[in-house]
Amino acid sequence: MISSFSQQELSAIYLSLKIATIAVLFALPFAVWIAWILSRKNFWGKSLLNGIVHLPLVLPPVVIGYFLLILMAKKGAIGQYLWQWFNFSFSFSWKGAVLASMVMAFPLMVRSIRLAFDNIDPKLEQAARTLGASPWRVFLTLNLPLSLSGIIAGAVLGFARSLGEFGATITFVSNIPNETQTIPAALYTFIETPDGEMAAARLCAVAIAISLVALFCSELLAQKQQKYKA
Repeated sequence: MISSFSQQELSAIYLSLKIATIAVLFALPFAVWIAWILSRKNFWGKSLLNGIVHLPLVLPPVVIGYFLLILMAKKGAIGQYLWQWFNFSFSFSWKGAVLASMVMAFPLMVRSIRLAFDNIDPKLEQAARTLGASPWRVFLTLNLPLSLSGIIAGAVLGFARSLGEFGATITFVSNIPNETQTIPAALYTFIETPDGEMAAARLCAVAIAISLVALFCSELLAQKQQKYKA
């Protein structure tokens, strides 16, 4: 079966899995933190923060990619300093694809995790603090375990969104084989190429299979979490 895939197809599959996995691993801690803040804290500018976090959901992905290009390119507002000080650049690199995927997946992750935090009874936290638990201990021993199913769901949603990211990625880091050409970018290339329909169909099947496996694993973990709570 694998032998029927071309090197370009295998490279796109590998890059997609690599980029989606790294994007979720890096974005998840920040998503948990922001979700907890939005769920548990009241402060001036909360609505503004919530709006900024969810902006990638309503803006065209190409716009997000353009903003990343302005900010993170070698001559961008932030990217020029990364290049000068650390000799590091997101431009035309798989690292830039990871950043684009993180930005696009982040609001979905935050939304799912925040709902999990919202479902935790604040009285449980108050009782833990009354018994002498510090805020960090309450968070680590109460909030995180009780919201684990939401965190898992957020991670899976983020992975699926990263796997399917196209607009922001191609705008920010282009469509470079073996470097930034993920499954969606390769699909676009094959569709535009004569006699590329079979390769496109194979990549579609792979994308569906990966997504179904991720959803199955998420459901399995969520069921185990529910049994643990019971």
